[in-house]
Amino acid sequence: MPDTKPVLNIGLIGSGFMGKTHAFGFASAPRVFDLPYEIVPHTVADRSDAVASAAARAFGFAHATGDWRAMVADPEIDVVDITAPNALHREMALAAIAAGKHVYCEKPLAPRAADAVEMAEAAEAAGVRTQVGFNYLCNPMLAKAREMIRAGALGEIRSYRGVHAEDYMADADAPFTFRNDPAGGGALADIGSHALATAEYLLGPIARVLGDCATVITSRPDGAGGTKRVETDDVGRAFLRFENGAVGTIEANWIAMGRKMQHDFEVHGSKGALVFSQERFNELHYYSADDPAGQRGFRRIEAGPEHPPYGRFCVAPGHQLGFNDLKAIEIAGYLDAIAGRAPEPFNFRAGARVQSLVEAIQRSSRETAWVPTNDPDLRGRSGVNRNAIFVA
Repeated sequence: MPDTKPVLNIGLIGSGFMGKTHAFGFASAPRVFDLPYEIVPHTVADRSDAVASAAARAFGFAHATGDWRAMVADPEIDVVDITAPNALHREMALAAIAAGKHVYCEKPLAPRAADAVEMAEAAEAAGVRTQVGFNYLCNPMLAKAREMIRAGALGEIRSYRGVHAEDYMADADAPFTFRNDPAGGGALADIGSHALATAEYLLGPIARVLGDCATVITSRPDGAGGTKRVETDDVGRAFLRFENGAVGTIEANWIAMGRKMQHDFEVHGSKGALVFSQERFNELHYYSADDPAGQRGFRRIEAGPEHPPYGRFCVAPGHQLGFNDLKAIEIAGYLDAIAGRAPEPFNFRAGARVQSLVEAIQRSSRETAWVPTNDPDLRGRSGVNRNAIFVA
């Protein structure tokens, strides 16, 4: 008889958009990867028993509760998965760590870098494994881009452009939500964190930033017949200087009308360039200055089994991975880390690093000056294992 895998009981906090994505990821990962555990969807916690029960039925979890603290205290739970609003991450994660649970938390890790560092230090002291949900980094096309950059296919890297733009906050009549609260972080923290994580994943540490954060929609309906002032940014931009000498820009924009999922980058070197768009995320476009005159132009590299772990999902090239597949890849890498088969792919220390970049840009915008990013608590300790998330 085959060996029985140990059971890993999952407790999910939050059943909204990202909660559903995580539930799908835990459901599909065991069918795609040879995981070190048998995954058991144990408990969903949400704002009420009724909401949690409905989610448990929909997602295939055995139990439900309106009290996340009770779930965290449950000795049967092995992993606490946090997809609640950003301002709640710190309290929930610290409680789970204190209970000896592994913690998987959506980005941004915390609204303040100091809180994120506290969370990272608590996890390290407790010896639990952590993961921050940056699943765009799990795309095989990003792994290919980084491989080409490191192999010198682009020559000396000179410049970078990154953008994450959506329009889910573009309606000025939409009500004030947790995203508009200073504890929610604003566009730069909410989606700019993705752009910053991708930039450092591809080119290495950002050394200093010059930021500009703007609140375009200055008030929103408060749900009680009045309005509430908005202080968080709708658009955050920054000039970047990388440690490797490259220069760049990033933009976070959640009022970009018509954009549903623009997570794009361009990397320009002395011998070539790469262009990528999340809106067509099974493609990477490559320009080589070594091509003969008259034949130069961007060529499409299409995702296929040659780009692990694409082949685990489909044996045929061009059939494409989807957004939820990236979450399954992220989960597989994290479970390997829990089992000791690989380092943590993107742990709480890495999440704290991203939040420190966000705060450096916000500070730069206030001071209208370049700001260094060499926080001694974070520099050189990003906690990013750039191989573990790409499980073959």
